[in-house]
Amino acid sequence: MNIEEKAFQLILHGGDGRSYAMEAMTLARQQKIEDAKQKIQQSKEAINEAHHIQTELITAEAGGQQSQVSLLMVHAQDHLMNAMTVREMAEEIIHLHEALAKQAAARD
Repeated sequence: MNIEEKAFQLILHGGDGRSYAMEAMTLARQQKIEDAKQKIQQSKEAINEAHHIQTELITAEAGGQQSQVSLLMVHAQDHLMNAMTVREMAEEIIHLHEALAKQAAARD
Protein backbone atom coordinates (compact mmCIF):
# COMPACT_ATOMS: atom_id res chain seq x y z
CA MET A 1 0.00 0.00 0.00
CA ASN A 2 1.48 3.35 -0.99
CA ILE A 3 1.40 6.53 1.10
CA GLU A 4 -1.71 7.91 -0.62
CA GLU A 5 -3.59 4.68 -0.04
CA LYS A 6 -2.56 4.74 3.61
CA ALA A 7 -3.79 8.33 3.90
CA PHE A 8 -7.15 7.33 2.43
CA GLN A 9 -7.34 4.39 4.85
CA LEU A 10 -6.73 6.80 7.75
CA ILE A 11 -9.53 9.01 6.45
CA LEU A 12 -11.86 6.04 5.94
CA HIS A 13 -11.36 4.46 9.36
CA GLY A 14 -11.21 7.80 11.14
CA GLY A 15 -14.45 8.85 9.47
CA ASP A 16 -16.12 5.60 10.43
CA GLY A 17 -14.93 6.02 14.01
CA ARG A 18 -16.28 9.57 14.18
CA SER A 19 -19.61 8.54 12.64
CA TYR A 20 -20.06 5.70 15.14
CA ALA A 21 -19.29 8.10 18.00
CA MET A 22 -21.86 10.60 16.71
CA GLU A 23 -24.43 7.80 16.44
CA ALA A 24 -23.59 6.78 19.99
CA MET A 25 -24.38 10.26 21.29
CA THR A 26 -27.73 10.24 19.47
CA LEU A 27 -28.57 6.87 21.01
CA ALA A 28 -27.59 8.10 24.48
CA ARG A 29 -29.86 11.11 24.07
CA GLN A 30 -32.66 8.64 23.28
CA GLN A 31 -31.80 6.78 26.52
CA LYS A 32 -30.53 3.76 24.57
CA ILE A 33 -27.38 3.53 26.66
CA GLU A 34 -26.42 -0.05 25.87
CA ASP A 35 -26.81 0.59 22.14
CA ALA A 36 -24.71 3.74 22.55
CA LYS A 37 -21.98 1.74 24.27
CA GLN A 38 -21.99 -0.74 21.38
CA LYS A 39 -21.53 2.13 18.92
CA ILE A 40 -18.63 3.40 21.01
CA GLN A 41 -17.06 -0.04 20.76
CA GLN A 42 -17.45 0.09 16.97
CA SER A 43 -15.90 3.55 17.04
CA LYS A 44 -12.93 2.26 19.01
CA GLU A 45 -12.41 -0.59 16.57
CA ALA A 46 -12.49 1.70 13.54
CA ILE A 47 -10.13 4.20 15.15
CA ASN A 48 -7.80 1.37 16.18
CA GLU A 49 -7.61 0.29 12.51
CA ALA A 50 -6.55 3.81 11.60
CA HIS A 51 -4.15 3.96 14.53
CA HIS A 52 -2.39 0.79 13.32
CA ILE A 53 -1.76 2.45 9.96
CA GLN A 54 -0.55 5.60 11.68
CA THR A 55 1.82 3.54 13.84
CA GLU A 56 3.22 1.82 10.72
CA LEU A 57 3.93 5.21 9.18
CA ILE A 58 5.57 6.56 12.31
CA THR A 59 7.63 3.40 12.80
CA ALA A 60 8.84 3.50 9.20
CA GLU A 61 9.86 7.13 9.53
CA ALA A 62 11.59 6.50 12.86
CA GLY A 63 13.47 3.70 11.11
CA GLY A 64 14.87 6.12 8.56
CA GLN A 65 12.30 5.80 5.78
CA GLN A 66 11.57 9.41 4.94
CA SER A 67 8.12 10.30 3.68
CA GLN A 68 6.87 13.43 2.02
CA VAL A 69 4.46 15.52 3.99
CA SER A 70 1.48 16.07 1.73
CA LEU A 71 -1.72 17.98 2.23
CA LEU A 72 -3.54 14.65 1.90
CA MET A 73 -1.57 13.12 4.80
CA VAL A 74 -2.06 16.23 6.93
CA HIS A 75 -5.79 15.98 6.26
CA ALA A 76 -5.77 12.26 7.10
CA GLN A 77 -3.97 12.86 10.39
CA ASP A 78 -6.35 15.70 11.23
CA HIS A 79 -9.30 13.47 10.42
CA LEU A 80 -8.01 10.74 12.73
CA MET A 81 -7.26 13.07 15.62
CA ASN A 82 -10.70 14.65 15.27
CA ALA A 83 -12.30 11.19 15.37
CA MET A 84 -10.38 10.32 18.53
CA THR A 85 -11.51 13.54 20.20
CA VAL A 86 -15.15 13.03 19.21
CA ARG A 87 -15.06 9.46 20.54
CA GLU A 88 -13.64 10.61 23.88
CA MET A 89 -16.29 13.33 24.15
CA ALA A 90 -19.01 10.82 23.20
CA GLU A 91 -17.91 8.50 26.00
CA GLU A 92 -18.28 11.36 28.48
CA ILE A 93 -21.67 12.36 27.11
CA ILE A 94 -22.91 8.78 27.32
CA HIS A 95 -21.70 8.62 30.91
CA LEU A 96 -23.60 11.82 31.71
CA HIS A 97 -26.81 10.55 30.10
CA GLU A 98 -26.47 7.29 32.01
CA ALA A 99 -25.90 9.11 35.31
CA LEU A 100 -28.86 11.42 34.71
CA ALA A 101 -31.11 8.45 33.91
CA LYS A 102 -30.03 6.71 37.13
CA GLN A 103 -30.74 9.87 39.14
CA ALA A 104 -34.17 10.22 37.57
CA ALA A 105 -34.95 6.56 38.29
CA ALA A 106 -33.86 6.98 41.91
CA ARG A 107 -36.26 9.91 42.35
CA ASP A 108 -39.20 7.89 41.04
